[in-house]
Amino acid sequence: MLAYIFRKLAYGAVVLVLVVVIISSIIYLAPVDPARLTFGQRSDVETVEAKRNKLGLDEPLYMQLGRYLNDISPLSILVTNPENQEKYAYQKLIGLGNNKALVAKWPYLRESYQKGRKVSEMLAEAIPKTLLLALSAIGLALIIGLVLGIFAALRPNSWFDNFAVTLSVIGISVPSYVSAMIMALVFGYLLQDWTGLEVQGSIYGLDDFGEEKYFWKNLILPAFALGIRPVAIITQLTRSAMLEVLSQDYIRTAKAKGLSKMKVVGKHALRNAMNPVVTAVSGWFASLLAGAFFVENVFSFNGLGQLTVNAMLNYDIPVVLGAVLFTAVAFVLINLLVDILYAFLDPRVKVQGS
Repeated sequence: MLAYIFRKLAYGAVVLVLVVVIISSIIYLAPVDPARLTFGQRSDVETVEAKRNKLGLDEPLYMQLGRYLNDISPLSILVTNPENQEKYAYQKLIGLGNNKALVAKWPYLRESYQKGRKVSEMLAEAIPKTLLLALSAIGLALIIGLVLGIFAALRPNSWFDNFAVTLSVIGISVPSYVSAMIMALVFGYLLQDWTGLEVQGSIYGLDDFGEEKYFWKNLILPAFALGIRPVAIITQLTRSAMLEVLSQDYIRTAKAKGLSKMKVVGKHALRNAMNPVVTAVSGWFASLLAGAFFVENVFSFNGLGQLTVNAMLNYDIPVVLGAVLFTAVAFVLINLLVDILYAFLDPRVKVQGS
């Protein structure tokens, strides 16, 4: 098992490097000057050139990519001086001469071009909000989808089965941002007197007295808007998997032994039908965690999605790359967790190398 995990982590590291190289190349080669954007319209040529030099934007593309990979790597080659010590907070491992050394450090995501803040601090503020939103959305989707899928499979071709299938088709056909706009309009505006919900608002902010406060009600509409499509997928997968499992010989054997219907469904059928559901949940959770860009912007949720969109509009390269890197890491780790979870849910699945 450990060999398998290390191998998957090595593959993940290669994926992360490729993601950074490809996305960085696309961003840096775009015909936009981030240095000029930091000053706005009122800037002279000398000031812009000085800023480009400070940010390293006047270097060839391969040098910019090399410097960024060196910054985000936990093992880096750096010039050992007080400035870099304060900047990277490194631990010296091996001296290489010429005041250079192989050092260990946390990944350094640089600073925002527009705000001058560390990207790591900006991500640390935005990620918990998106994580909470993604967990809420996928939790709602999992509960509703499993219930609809199980009952539809237990009553095939009934009115409930047809209702669940129709509902899932409608849910998967409607983009999340469309659902977000409809829910914001209906429940946050037209029916606000009954729901008490707001069209826009983050989960954390200031109240009327200027005190910091959590607004939990602002989580409801975004979570449902994000969860509609996963509900459709989970419902269909649960229904299909349950119908297949319920026709197996061991299910008939369990029924013949006199086990209750609840034990047959819960202990034998549902566990063996969970693999495709786990795949769907992991994929959707990674996607929701990655940003839920449009939904967060509809509700002004101030999470990772809105941070990334604003950074793209302002061509704030370090923030965009930091968000993309976090997204890639999330997908790699979640896929690894899913592979291990497969072996736990289904004893027939064996992890290679374990």
